[in-house]
Amino acid sequence: MSRALIVHRAGPAMTLQDMGRPGWIAYGLSRGGAMDRLALEEGAALLGTRPGVALEMAGVGGLFEASEEMRIALTGAPMRATLDGQPLLWQASHLLPAGARLEIGPALSGAYGYLHVGGGFAEKEILGAQSAHLTAGLGAPVRAGARLAVGPDKGGETGRKLAVAERFSGGVLRVVESLQTGLFPEEQRRRFGEEAFVRDMRANRMGVKLTPEGAGYGVEGGLSVVSEVIAPGDIQVTGDGAPFVLMADCQTTGGYPRLATVIPADLPCVAQAPAGARLSFRWISLDAALEAEAAYRKEIAELPRRIAPLIRDPADVPDLLSLKLVSGFSSGDHHDH
Repeated sequence: MSRALIVHRAGPAMTLQDMGRPGWIAYGLSRGGAMDRLALEEGAALLGTRPGVALEMAGVGGLFEASEEMRIALTGAPMRATLDGQPLLWQASHLLPAGARLEIGPALSGAYGYLHVGGGFAEKEILGAQSAHLTAGLGAPVRAGARLAVGPDKGGETGRKLAVAERFSGGVLRVVESLQTGLFPEEQRRRFGEEAFVRDMRANRMGVKLTPEGAGYGVEGGLSVVSEVIAPGDIQVTGDGAPFVLMADCQTTGGYPRLATVIPADLPCVAQAPAGARLSFRWISLDAALEAEAAYRKEIAELPRRIAPLIRDPADVPDLLSLKLVSGFSSGDHHDH
């Protein structure tokens, strides 16, 4: 396939990610997929497509070139981006001309940025998805020198932007009780919903470690809990007493006691919390969690209606005088009667 995105430079943790591989947990393979699934939905809305595959950039982007003119969208954690040296707005769609250099630098906030292309990436699928699941040995990081195949694009507008809710600096996470919540002392359960936590430096696609303000958490005999099915959002408490929020590439079973489970609607906030960010938890009922999930799905469905034109600052248009800005003309001495 001739259409390709050429990677001249790549950050250390760059991979292709989509919605993952649901349905394989019985075979020991977790779903995987994008850390911030909402960012995939936002990219699809900007390009007028269905959610597909995007380039996930952890902390820093890279240098890219299009073999042919193509549409792109930038979502997730805002990163410093330029096109042939001219700044590009994040949370927006743009036209990437053939041969132009798209440079994406470090994240300005958040943790994971996403580069989408019109037509979608068209690399080989493994078990029904293009997502790299490195802990399971599926796929590989994207390296400098790669030519990522891009599918045909039906076309559409560019120069569109999307206002998104702030989810790139921590915040309050809604949680429901998990299977072992009742094993934790009442004082710990209460404190868990009151104190703040700091996102530890130790975090990856498997999970995010949180350091509590006060004493650690734990249950009597907690390290002998029977191993059972776990899922993204579950909060395990390891031997050092620190909560660990399981994320996209988590294992499928585990024996650490689970204190709570973050609802799916709030997992993007966990994924995007940078090191040092403050997070806290709020207990909600299962009914409230289902209502939150319904509201989240409605918000996603309404994303296309929130797309707005991207108004460029004339100062950022180097060839402004060569553009046809209006049709018609006036002699300057015309008077209406």
